[in-house]
Amino acid sequence: MNRLTLQILKALAIADVVVIFLSVIFFDIKMLWNTQIGFISASLVMLASMKSYKRMVDARVEHNIITIDDTRDTIDKLEDEHDLYSEEIVEDENVDIGDAVKDEKARMKKNRRTISETIRDTKAALSLNRIGAYVVLVLGFFYLNRHSYLMAPAYILALTVPMLVVVFVLINNKESIDNP
Repeated sequence: MNRLTLQILKALAIADVVVIFLSVIFFDIKMLWNTQIGFISASLVMLASMKSYKRMVDARVEHNIITIDDTRDTIDKLEDEHDLYSEEIVEDENVDIGDAVKDEKARMKKNRRTISETIRDTKAALSLNRIGAYVVLVLGFFYLNRHSYLMAPAYILALTVPMLVVVFVLINNKESIDNP
């Protein structure tokens, strides 16, 4: 495991101990069940997502696949998202609509993605780690609901805590890299 993953795991463990402590001291056992199931399942989803996206990015770097269009300026992309005011397009009033439709269909056919490209790009979304983490999340919710333990505010709060912890660790890590 790399250093960042260990930092995230340590921060999640500390946050979980704090959540357990607060649940036991101030609330009842139902609150503890909700917070633990929500916290653990959300942590698994976050960690699995990060791992699968890292694997996808590493594979793209290894195969030198670039998906960013650097031909336009960033401000131009923000102001004219769909390139409506481009100077390159010259409108000709004598253009036959049928020819324009055929040209557009040919251009779309040329840009069509193959099944192998689509499968390669969806590997991160269909990772077994992510699917398993979401299964744990759904089953945990169903367990709480079926046994009448579900306390929605506590469960939702427990789902958000791991996300906030991961964001906090990533921001701190970026700041420590920027300021050596």
